[in-house]
Amino acid sequence: MNFKTIMVIKAIVCLVFFPIMLFIPDQFFSLMGVALGAGAAFLARIYGATLVGNMLLCWFGRNAEKGQVRQAIVLDAFFYDLIGLIAVLIFYFNGTLNSLGLGAGFIYLFLAVGFGLFL
Repeated sequence: MNFKTIMVIKAIVCLVFFPIMLFIPDQFFSLMGVALGAGAAFLARIYGATLVGNMLLCWFGRNAEKGQVRQAIVLDAFFYDLIGLIAVLIFYFNGTLNSLGLGAGFIYLFLAVGFGLFL
């Protein structure tokens, strides 16, 4: 896999999930067995905004040449996805998320490994 491919994949993942997080987080999380209160729904919407930022960074940075800027993008994306994976696993193993919620973990795992190859 090359750098441009993983960047485009991450941009597409963010494009798919940001409107869900911004507009229908309650319904989305209910599929994973999680009921959101007002505070959690607010945080889910803020997360949707971060997905927009990630999407734009990945899309406009997909052609970055090897160097400091590209390395900074890779480092950011790797740790972002690694922390997301850890969070999903914690919530899955403590019983908060159902098996559908574990699907998010697989997405984070794929992206963390993909960006990890460029560290």
